[in-house]
Amino acid sequence: MLKRAAALLLVCAGVALWVSCGSTSSRYLYAAIPTSGEIVIYREDPASGGLVQLAGSPVVAGPAVQSLAMHPTGKFLYAANSAQNNVSVYTITNGVLAEQPPRTTVGTSPTLLAIDSAGNYLYVANSGSFDVSVFKIDQTKGLLSPVPQLSGATAPIGLSALNMAISPANILYVTGQQSQGFIEAFPLTNGVLGTPLAGSPYITGNNPYGLAIAPGGGFLYTGNKTTPGSISEFTIGPDGVITQFANSPIGEVYNSPVSLAIDKSGNYLYAANQGNGNLIGYSIGAAGSSAPGSLTLITTSPFITGTQPSFVTNDPAGNYIFVGNGSSPPSLESFSLDSGSGTLTSVVLSSLSGSGAPTSIVLTP
Repeated sequence: MLKRAAALLLVCAGVALWVSCGSTSSRYLYAAIPTSGEIVIYREDPASGGLVQLAGSPVVAGPAVQSLAMHPTGKFLYAANSAQNNVSVYTITNGVLAEQPPRTTVGTSPTLLAIDSAGNYLYVANSGSFDVSVFKIDQTKGLLSPVPQLSGATAPIGLSALNMAISPANILYVTGQQSQGFIEAFPLTNGVLGTPLAGSPYITGNNPYGLAIAPGGGFLYTGNKTTPGSISEFTIGPDGVITQFANSPIGEVYNSPVSLAIDKSGNYLYAANQGNGNLIGYSIGAAGSSAPGSLTLITTSPFITGTQPSFVTNDPAGNYIFVGNGSSPPSLESFSLDSGSGTLTSVVLSSLSGSGAPTSIVLTP
């Protein structure tokens, strides 16, 4: 049985708010809690994966803060406030967030954020207006300037986005659901969404809430929530066009894979199964193997989580996996990752009692 260490709560008596009691770690974790309109902040212990909540956390954010995006430098955090139709910009100093007003107006119900690897552009998927807003990022202050699109101020995508990710080749992939699950693909040039790639939209499983792109950019996966759920596998060509594997999608024995994460090495993929309270792990076929990019079940999985895992991500060093759990009570959980086998071991379960389910988790580099 997996062991859970007791959650650590930082209380610094007699010192200024936000001080981390002499900690030398510079990595911090941020989780969006839309039901309470808050961002919870933890210091991650890089030696153990433990989570220490900062004094002064959670901080009040915009109404229904839904999605977070971390700038590659770790200096700026962006938050999509879905109930206010805007985006907040925060500077980060020793983990502390300082919002830089005013908030930037976007489309209706912004629910997803993505930043290109160079940190030049912020992409905002507006689920209510079926479009994407794009902004140039000031590298000194993190402030946002709108980037006009081909047909106007925003780029219409024709569906309510369920997930969104940018490949290393600078292609924006967006998942959505109509009569069936789709993936749209747009080339990006100086922040402008171009004409969809040949064959786009591509068919995938129903309700593709999960989306992950391999670190090398050669493979794309969707987690398809519809019960019992499945995972679809795609190769990404040099032009960004995706092709589904012959044996895809892979049916799951567990329910509702709503979030996917690939570890830093690109060797393992994990799916958060909301209907069963666990993570299921797969090894990813290496380049040059008989089945590159294909998924093979890790025999030690599933890995038990808290109730209703809603979001999964990995830390930048590749040593830990973090999960946001939805209820009874809401919580954040960290797992250590065995790089040789892909096995996960629970490190700490930190209660978010009364706050609500985390819908987005990001970490500083």
